Amino acid sequence: MQLDLPLAGVAPAAGEEMRRIALGDRVVPYLLRRGSRRTIGLSIDHRGLRIGAPRRTSLAEVEALIRRHADWVVDKLDEWRTRRRPEPLAIADGVRLPFLGGELVVRLAVGANRAVWGTGVLTLLLKPGTAAGGLLERALRERAREHFAVRLAHYAPLLGVTVPPLALSSARTRWGSCSRRSGIRLNWRLIHFPEAIVDYVVVHELAHLRHMNHGPHFWSLVETACADYRAARSELQRLAAHIPHW
Repeated sequence: MQLDLPLAGVAPAAGEEMRRIALGDRVVPYLLRRGSRRTIGLSIDHRGLRIGAPRRTSLAEVEALIRRHADWVVDKLDEWRTRRRPEPLAIADGVRLPFLGGELVVRLAVGANRAVWGTGVLTLLLKPGTAAGGLLERALRERAREHFAVRLAHYAPLLGVTVPPLALSSARTRWGSCSRRSGIRLNWRLIHFPEAIVDYVVVHELAHLRHMNHGPHFWSLVETACADYRAARSELQRLAAHIPHW
């Protein structure tokens, strides 16, 4: 299963409800608003998928309609993500990046194209004329892999599964995916989020090794290892709109 990023950190307005639905192997967030209308309507814009429905319409009817239009929904969401991608961050000496709930200061110096980690500081030693972005990403990916491996090893026994193979993803539209055959893929950009958010995604994907769905048993299992998963899920949606890229 693949956990989608929301398009923007939009909080539900009065009368709206934030929900999620599995479309194939993706989990898509959407805002549901019931009101004085006669039919169910779907719309997608910079805020993501929004559903308007008559007050007496059941959730099963709403989600059946979304599933019937699943291909259109996924295509339009991906179009908006591409259209609204924020401006790239300029990597300059002293730039600050969010990093596991804190802040990482990036320093640039002349050297042999390698990264040196310090406490709260990452120094990129660059040959003249070398762009800093590639080296920065490689350094962050290596640190992300190390951190994710530790968290997988911590949570796997708690969820009653063996530690799966780990691969990194750089997908724009999902934080993680799980396969019983190939293991777990986690988006390396999670390194920009607080540790509790990383842990939620790790637990979410590990739980899929036992339940390849988002039914009650799945969420009950998630809750055994991540009691505040609802708050973590909401915070993930909020932070997703501010993830840096270069």
